Amino acid sequence: MGFHAADNEEESYIHFVGVDPALHGQGLARRLYTAFFRRAAEAGRRQVRAITSPGNIGSISFHQAMGFTVEPGDRDIDEVPVRIDYDGPGKDRVCFCRNLLPQDQTPCAS
Repeated sequence: MGFHAADNEEESYIHFVGVDPALHGQGLARRLYTAFFRRAAEAGRRQVRAITSPGNIGSISFHQAMGFTVEPGDRDIDEVPVRIDYDGPGKDRVCFCRNLLPQDQTPCAS
């Protein structure tokens, strides 16, 4: 599930992607993300943001492999920058940002 940010015409946001564990490793999530990147770029968006839980090492690795950078956090948990209480009390998250155009080196604004 993803959407274009209502308050920022340059950003889109991937809220979550769920893939049946039986289908893991077949490239489905990569294809979903790639399709979302294409549609966001077609809509004039320059950046895509996403989040995950600090303990979800697989998700962190996947996002980095998809070209996302981990954004600075309030503190590190297991050497990963985390924003404390991002999704509410006790719901810390790792925040990611990805530029859609390879030549665009505009840093993601926090």
